[in-house]
Amino acid sequence: MARIDLNEIKHSYKPNPRNDDDFALKRVHTTWDDGGAYALLGPSGCGKTTMLNIISGLLKPSHGQILYDGKDVSSLQPEQRNIAQVFQFPVLYDTMTVYDNLAFPLRNRGVPSRDVDARVRKIADTLELSADLGKRAAGLSADAKQKISLGRGLVRSDVAAILFDEPLTVIDPHLKWELRRKLKEIHNEFGLTMIYVTHDQVEAMTFADKIVIMYEGEIVQTGTPEELFERPEHEFVGYFIGSPGMNFMKCTLDGDFARVNGSAIPLEEGCGVRASRLGTDFKIGIRPMYTGVFATREECGNAPAFEGRVLGVEDQGFCRIVTVQFGGQEIKARVSDSRTVVDGACWVVFPADKTRLFFNERLVG
Repeated sequence: MARIDLNEIKHSYKPNPRNDDDFALKRVHTTWDDGGAYALLGPSGCGKTTMLNIISGLLKPSHGQILYDGKDVSSLQPEQRNIAQVFQFPVLYDTMTVYDNLAFPLRNRGVPSRDVDARVRKIADTLELSADLGKRAAGLSADAKQKISLGRGLVRSDVAAILFDEPLTVIDPHLKWELRRKLKEIHNEFGLTMIYVTHDQVEAMTFADKIVIMYEGEIVQTGTPEELFERPEHEFVGYFIGSPGMNFMKCTLDGDFARVNGSAIPLEEGCGVRASRLGTDFKIGIRPMYTGVFATREECGNAPAFEGRVLGVEDQGFCRIVTVQFGGQEIKARVSDSRTVVDGACWVVFPADKTRLFFNERLVG
């Protein structure tokens, strides 16, 4: 196991990069703690796989250092870093048995046969592969093959970290859930440093203790699922996390109120006053689940309420997604109770403690 530090990492696939747009990774300075379970989350093309390949040694960064437990490994090859990497498509020897696939990394390092057998059987039991040890890998299902690929990384006791590059993409939905559960069990049992690359927020939140959000070659926030949902530090995090994503509306400031087309929406105490010196490019953001939509003003109670118009209602079974026209734009609200919400005039409520203020795409603290 290892603590992994990335110090001022930048990487470009171009021979002579001239500006930030030429870099796949613009500036990364972060730490992956020893024994942590991390998800590296972001859309296609944001730099996730580039970062993973830099950590493993498949890529050498254009700038910066990679440290394992304080030792500079920037110039070391992957095999010298004791890293196990599990790819999107299983990497195994189809003509070998499951046993021989799991044993191969140990035999290749000259581990005694008795120790190889003990370790292979322990990992096979953990991954529920014991019944398949004598079978050839070629005839197994996709999820079993991915378990073997994972086992080849786990079988080595000296592995510093296991890196997963979208390993469940080719697995059907039910088996994905089973394998994510198994990965959590493995992490709890072995305490390995795990970094899991995905573009699926559900995968990230069900696997990781901490999620690292990437956007356009940068890390924009690292936090627990709750931190990312409740206090996104960047507009992209608010948009990307949650379904539907956070509502954003351009506004101006009037003390601790955000004005959206004349409507004075309350903010957390002191927030607007502190932000007023920053400039003028402000937006407020609020999650659909915290956006209240009511048919009458009386239903809003004493909360500040604003007139809107319901444009449509989508029934998703466990909740309804209401599209509302407010302040010259469309916003979403998630309604989970039995209130009747129909097309037409409505009242909208934005709780101050759930309404976030952003300046130049960044959260105002």
